[in-house]
Order: sequence, then C-alpha cells, then structure tokens
Amino acid sequence: MTTKTTKPEATKATRKPREKPESKTKDTVEDGLKPKRVTRAEKALDPDFSIERLQFLIVDALEDMKGQSISVFNTQALSDLFDRVVIASGTSNRQTRALASNVIDKVKKNGGKIYGLEGEDTGEWVLVDCGDIIVHILQPVVRAHFRLEEIWGSDELNLDDVKALGKPKRRTSPRTKKS
Repeated sequence: MTTKTTKPEATKATRKPREKPESKTKDTVEDGLKPKRVTRAEKALDPDFSIERLQFLIVDALEDMKGQSISVFNTQALSDLFDRVVIASGTSNRQTRALASNVIDKVKKNGGKIYGLEGEDTGEWVLVDCGDIIVHILQPVVRAHFRLEEIWGSDELNLDDVKALGKPKRRTSPRTKKS
C-alpha cells in the first residue's frame, strides 16, 4: 500500500493593490482646458531651448555649409511624430554628407539630441532625426523626383521668421558699481 502525502498549502501573502496616481491631464480635460503639448525637444533640452531655437540652429547649420533651397514646413497638423520638416539641397554626395554632419554637430553642441541618421553612406538623400524636426538633405535630382514639398508643403514657414524667432536672447548681466 502506498500512502499519498500531501504538502501543506503555502499561504500567499495578500498584497494591497497599488493606487494609481491621479492624472493631471484627466482633470484638465474635464475642466475644459486643453493641456499644453510639450515637445521632445523641450523635454530633452534646456528650458530656454524650444522648437524655434532648434529649427534656427538647423537652418543656420545648413546655411553655414552653403545648403541650397532650404525650406521649413510646420507639420503639427499633419503628423504626431514630428512638428517640423526641413528640406535642403546639396550639390554633391560630399556636400550632402557635410551638411548633415554640420547639422548634427551644431545641434549636439547646443545641447540637442540626434535620434537617427540615414543615408549617409550614399549621400544622395540624407535624413537627420532631431526629435521634433526631421531634416532631409537631398541632391537636386533626387529632390525633383520625390517632390517632398508636395507632401509637407501645406504650411511653409518664412526663413526670415525662423531666424528671427530662434535667435538666442541676450541676457543682461547686473551692472556692477565702479568705485
């Protein structure tokens, strides 16, 4: 005869369910107020660093390396993935790579983050992901073929406005009294 032995059942410690923190956006939506959208650029960078500052840095970097036909498009209404698209042309593979490299250097130097880089090996079409801004640097033949302006061109920004809005504000230092 075999006897079956049973193991005593282990008692499980009872856990309290976690209380979920109250969501601030839920309250503001109920109150009828729309919460302010904070972009990735604003989260990752200095408080003074805004999307206007980032697009200024990108356009400035492209102009430094003689980028041609620079266009900036506001895509907030078209895509939730990014807020701006910058399109520029370079005359050769070497120049498109140099333009992309200069954009990356300038954004990183000013505290920005680069999320991705595509097409640098061929240089015909280089894409730089700066978070809220996507930069397309193409050779003129490739740009004419793909016509990105038709896709994103509903709300093109004026370059003079981009430059004026993104310039760093001069901070005044307190004056010291000279004796």
